[in-house]
Amino acid sequence: MKRLIDRLENTMNDFNLKKKLHILYIYCMLIPLIITDSVILFIVVQSERVEQRHVMENDASAVIYNLSREVENAAMKAKNIYMNGYIEEFLNRQYETPLDYVTGHQAFMKNSLFETSMGTDNTVVTIYADNDTIINGGHFIRLSDVRETEWYRYLQEAGNNSVLYFYYDQWKSSAVQPRRSVLFIRKLNFSGQDSCEKIVTIEMDYSSLVRNLDNMNYESEIYICKDNQILLSNNGYNQPGWPFSEWKENIQPDYQKEYSAYGEHLQIAVCKRSRGIRAQIWNHMPLIVFLVLINTVMPWILMRLINRSFTARVEELSKAFDHVDADHLQEISYVRGKDEIGSLMLNYNHMASRLNDLIQTVYKDRLREQEMDIARQNAELLALQSQVNPHFLFNALESIRMHSILKKEYETADMVGKLAVMERQNVDWSTNFVRMKKELEFVEAYLGLQKYRFGDRLSYELDIEPECEDIQIPRLTVVTFVENACVHGIESKTASCWIFVRVYRKHEDIWIEVEDTGSGMDEDKVAEIKEKMCNASIEKLREKGRVGIINACLRLKMITDNKVCFHIESEVGIGTTIQIRMPIDALDDRIQMHR
Repeated sequence: MKRLIDRLENTMNDFNLKKKLHILYIYCMLIPLIITDSVILFIVVQSERVEQRHVMENDASAVIYNLSREVENAAMKAKNIYMNGYIEEFLNRQYETPLDYVTGHQAFMKNSLFETSMGTDNTVVTIYADNDTIINGGHFIRLSDVRETEWYRYLQEAGNNSVLYFYYDQWKSSAVQPRRSVLFIRKLNFSGQDSCEKIVTIEMDYSSLVRNLDNMNYESEIYICKDNQILLSNNGYNQPGWPFSEWKENIQPDYQKEYSAYGEHLQIAVCKRSRGIRAQIWNHMPLIVFLVLINTVMPWILMRLINRSFTARVEELSKAFDHVDADHLQEISYVRGKDEIGSLMLNYNHMASRLNDLIQTVYKDRLREQEMDIARQNAELLALQSQVNPHFLFNALESIRMHSILKKEYETADMVGKLAVMERQNVDWSTNFVRMKKELEFVEAYLGLQKYRFGDRLSYELDIEPECEDIQIPRLTVVTFVENACVHGIESKTASCWIFVRVYRKHEDIWIEVEDTGSGMDEDKVAEIKEKMCNASIEKLREKGRVGIINACLRLKMITDNKVCFHIESEVGIGTTIQIRMPIDALDDRIQMHR
């Protein structure tokens, strides 16, 4: 047993969390729910069947009781007549004339209280006598008139003194329609010495029997049958003027009980009005479907949510640990949850942050310092090479400027002076950085020279906030974007153009904007240039086209540790605006370290 448990445990350990939750849902929720519901449904069905059978048994017993009461009332009435000596004497007498019979009939009705003894119910009492001297009427009829009737033949064939008989009576005159009849028939042979055959029939009202059956409001469908004929029912089939209906095969009785009374053998067939529990299930199908959805779909959705809560965050942790071999640990951007997994994610971020700081301090900073030392040495070598006797160039430019002043060629002198400023900026390698104010002075000198080239086609405006004047930036940064605006924006447009250079502070960032009203660019060109600016690298410097801008962007990215942001807006024929945003703290920290 322990070995089996160990194998199951090892197998479960190989499953991922998602599969484990599915197994948990299926075996611990779905299957027990199905089994429990099936057992409950089976118990309910069985209880319903027992209850329905009990109801049908009670209904059948009640039908037999009510029918027996009607039959016994008729039998009791027939017995009273059977025991009545006045009736015997009245029917056995031979009357000489009809007047004698009428006189005797009146005396009989007066002395015997026959009408009073018949009661007030709906039964019809008729006495037949084999005495041709009586006159038909007033409950008394000659027997010779009914010897050919169906009920009389049935009585003779039965061989009993008393019988109960359901039949369709067609032995009527043309003035009376055939109808269904229920008769209790008894021979009046009490004295045993009669020379006259006598029979009494108690006709029970068929319509009253139907009403009594309907008024009982049985829960089931009741059929009182004889020889495959439906005699009475609370579900139709009760038209008194029509012959008895035949039993239909589509009527399937759920319970049957036999009833015999005075030679009549009846079957009490009981059918459920509905098909039991299945019909109830069908009637309540919307509710059942809703409950099934509540008991299956809702737990499934909850399981999916729990699954996502577990697996999604565990996968994020797994992906984060996959990058442990890199020189920078990737922190989890969105830590959610206050459970154990959320705590683990939070602790991982703390660990990654501390390790990144450690790597930055011990490894990357030292590597950057080494790279910068090598770059500085190379730059100093280049500077030394480019500084071979630079004072000779400046002396020569100053001589030209002074000669132009003496000749009163002030415009030429101004151009030479601006050129000297630019050349001095180019050959001054004492530092890699320059104050923003100094950079804009160089920009102004450059635009002044371009003004001589473009004339009235070029106008410019420089605007710098006072608090930004001492900000240190890499040398020749802003002038690179200004030069690009002149060459690619102003040069190809014949109309007058402006160049605006703005430097301002917004919150904790320095913003540099270079705007021109030149020829502008289409969207594809803008996207291409922005991609090069944002992804500036040494490799891209080796490519042709706009090397100056890529150089400036690369230096800004290096000095701000990739925290600089570039944005370009341009419209063909309208102009171009380049925005550069740099965090002040990143700029200050990097410049301080480079120094």
